[in-house]
Amino acid sequence: MHSKCSEKWSVKMTETMMKRHPSLTNGKKWGVYDCGVIYKGIEHLYDYIGDERYFLYIQSNIDEYVDDQGDIPLYDPKVYNIDHINNGKLLFPLYRKTGDERYKKAILKLRSQLEEHPRTIEGGFWHKKIYTHQMWLDGLYMGSPFYAEFAKEFKEPHHFDDVAKQIFLANKHMRDMKTGLLYHGWDERREQSWSDPVTGCSPCFWGRAMGWYAMALVDTLDYFPTDHPHRDTILLILKNLLEAVVAVQDKETGLWYQVLDQGGRKGNYLEASASCMFVYAMAKAVNQGYVEQKYRAIAEKGYAGIIDRMIEVDGDGLVNLKYACEVAGLGGDPYRPGTYEYYISEPIKTNDFKAIGAFILAAVEIEFGC
Repeated sequence: MHSKCSEKWSVKMTETMMKRHPSLTNGKKWGVYDCGVIYKGIEHLYDYIGDERYFLYIQSNIDEYVDDQGDIPLYDPKVYNIDHINNGKLLFPLYRKTGDERYKKAILKLRSQLEEHPRTIEGGFWHKKIYTHQMWLDGLYMGSPFYAEFAKEFKEPHHFDDVAKQIFLANKHMRDMKTGLLYHGWDERREQSWSDPVTGCSPCFWGRAMGWYAMALVDTLDYFPTDHPHRDTILLILKNLLEAVVAVQDKETGLWYQVLDQGGRKGNYLEASASCMFVYAMAKAVNQGYVEQKYRAIAEKGYAGIIDRMIEVDGDGLVNLKYACEVAGLGGDPYRPGTYEYYISEPIKTNDFKAIGAFILAAVEIEFGC
């Protein structure tokens, strides 16, 4: 590896993960989607510098799940959990590079889940079968880029309308007209106690939820045909989202808060995963020509804030990423009400996989993408 590359944060974090976790799966079920975020980060780095160790790392991890017949023994499609699609994004580069049919078979199995996945009346994917009649922003990242890449890879362009529909429905039902921010979840039947009786939305603008949606938009556009009639609307949604995100960026640090619009409120904190996701989405949107160049400086400020305040290197030269919300959701047992108090009470973690994956993605766009 070139010495200049080894000094880049994207490389240092990737090397750290490979040393600490030779196997990310470690017996976990296929549906552990946060591993997939790290795999995507490492794939993104591999695309730029071509270090075969990175490809082999992804392959060895995915091969712990996919057997010789292309089955995924630790995956149950009948659970109908959109999170379970996320790791499948790595099957595409594995199939393209190796030509191994078992990766294609695994892709088709995941695609079959989407064929039968429960939907809202308008056709939006439920987040999970157990969360009836609900769309969450998280699910747009988990499912939409996979769905779009499937449509492109296997030449089934009629699916792009359905991919666009998922994005449009989230924007239609979860976007706040005043701020432009999007709520974490939406219940079409207004049955959940967290849902507003008029809008059906959850109470707060959670940073990572909007981060998932921002990443979903820029990643889905990778595969969306340039001449598709819905592409311009997706680009407009992306531009509107980034405007809203910039409006709540912390002016001093360039970072973003756990609850986006309540930065000065007691208990709120600058959160790593959302900050990394926004930097990634913003920098990629600039690099791909989706938005104006002015967003480059905004993304760079956010990235500098991450490095200055959230990154530390230990005595062994390994990288740590601090201040990530470990997990947050809606409903369930014990019940998660989606309130401000709920979001700030969830555990804060160092080296959360979701945050690390988003950090690698962001670092690649900042360090290599310009």
